[in-house]
Amino acid sequence: MDTRTGFLISQIKSVSGRLFERILQDCGVEEFNGAQGRILYVLWQADRVPIVELSQKTGLAKNTLTSMLGRMEESGLILREQSEEDRRQTIISLTDKGAGGKVRRGLRAGKSVIFQGVHAGGDRGAGVSALQGAG
Repeated sequence: MDTRTGFLISQIKSVSGRLFERILQDCGVEEFNGAQGRILYVLWQADRVPIVELSQKTGLAKNTLTSMLGRMEESGLILREQSEEDRRQTIISLTDKGAGGKVRRGLRAGKSVIFQGVHAGGDRGAGVSALQGAG
């Protein structure tokens, strides 16, 4: 991969992150930010996930994830507990607030706009326009 391709990928990631933040704000979701939304999305797929697996599925480094989980626990979105089978493992699970409707609606709205036009047969212009508007 050449330097320009890497630069473009980082730009796309940055713009999509800002777009997602804007969508959450427009939907009135203040409980979490875009990066925390990735964590919540993984936990909605399968609750009670070890931190190592959560790191792999979100693409976040374990030390970054640990600090984010601390803030999410303080705001009542998740719980951290030691695994009963292996005390070295920390298991992350959703609280009722983290699994709640308002949080899910915010993520659903963000996901639909970001991926609009990306899937086969979609209106590619709409997805591109949304990304350009976030820049």
